[in-house]
Amino acid sequence: MENAIMLHNLTPSDLEELIKKVVYEQLEAFRGNASTENPDELLTREDACLLLKISLTSLWNWTKKGKLKAYGIGNRVYYKRGELIESLIRIN
Repeated sequence: MENAIMLHNLTPSDLEELIKKVVYEQLEAFRGNASTENPDELLTREDACLLLKISLTSLWNWTKKGKLKAYGIGNRVYYKRGELIESLIRIN
């Protein structure tokens, strides 16, 4: 019963406030995690594609054209998170 939620003597407005408080705390925690991401973190090709929401073919083409900078060791290819974000340009 330690995971049970008791709603006795709880008004609808109290329940609404409780839900708002919990959601707000979760959003703040999520924002805190997003802002502490390391810009020098190395991402694999698959991770870079997920971040940019593109295919491996587009990633390869953009790297070949010089739009993205890739780093490698051995036969592995990596991208820096911060450089991927900086490579995005504003359109209007």
